[in-house]
Amino acid sequence: MNDEAVGYVNETLARYSDWLYATSMTVYVIAMLMFLGALAGARYQRIDAKSESLVGATAGSATSLTKDSADDRVPGRISGPAQRRPFGEKLAAMAFPVVWVGFLAHLGSVVLRGVATDRAPWGNMYEFISLTCLACVAAGLVILRAKEARPLLSFVLVPVVLLMFIGGRYLYTQAAPVVPALKSYWLAIHVSIISVASGVLLVAGVASILYLVRSKWPTLGVVDEAAAGLGAAGRRLLGHLPSAEALDRTAYKCTVIGFPLFGLGIICGAIWAEASWGRFWGWDPKETVSFIAWVIYAAYLHARATAGWRNASAWINIAGFVALLFNLFAINLVVSGLHSYAGL
Repeated sequence: MNDEAVGYVNETLARYSDWLYATSMTVYVIAMLMFLGALAGARYQRIDAKSESLVGATAGSATSLTKDSADDRVPGRISGPAQRRPFGEKLAAMAFPVVWVGFLAHLGSVVLRGVATDRAPWGNMYEFISLTCLACVAAGLVILRAKEARPLLSFVLVPVVLLMFIGGRYLYTQAAPVVPALKSYWLAIHVSIISVASGVLLVAGVASILYLVRSKWPTLGVVDEAAAGLGAAGRRLLGHLPSAEALDRTAYKCTVIGFPLFGLGIICGAIWAEASWGRFWGWDPKETVSFIAWVIYAAYLHARATAGWRNASAWINIAGFVALLFNLFAINLVVSGLHSYAGL
């Protein structure tokens, strides 16, 4: 077999890609822990707020009683208690750039993998998971860019880190040319659209899970006795979540973006199937579960627009989240079908 048939692979760039993959996963873990610390810091934020209010009230009383006190506008004189920046806010501000560092390293890993193999860098399960996680982090950075929402990235990074660990530990494939069935320009179109859509919908699933948590404990906080079953640590981490309405809007926005993209990816896959296998649709396991997931998300959007179905729509969105994960792993790794290739 000659080199032209096998295809050329730049081993050096492939090795750099693997290093950047491991680096990005490590950075994501660090950022996740920092964001979790920021959520836990909500406890100190509340305590500081109460302390400052008491100090402010005391200072105001003292000022009213001391009529001959110095003018507060005198240079160098502090007119009131110093406003300290909450610990959680400072930690979240530091963690957000850390996520960007991990994202750039992750992006570099994907790009170098493509340059090393001279093809679209999503020709096997390892590469597909990497691209999906990259899209998930990108969606989180854009949608959760507001300061008060940034700590929610910790919950987005949890599935990202888990998926990247599974991909790098159990599904890793050496950089190589793709199998003949994947040598098509549709690889760059179909798989990239599905990956981006899956990444956005993963964020939607996380937001719906947090929405249900917030709906069950609407006043969740450090001193919320109704949430005693969560324990002190759970209350500290979840007590700084946005309102249930904000989480519901986040899930809805992500699904509105991901749902049409996912449908477009299915259509592109059908066109590719006709070119490769001579039929647009054959109810292959991958096709079937993808269609089921698409129907679930359509049901979510319908339920979300129906009065009184807000909580039920969140459960439907989570069902779509589970269907995506099942389609990603079980179909490719367990069930045999026409999509059971890609280096496994």
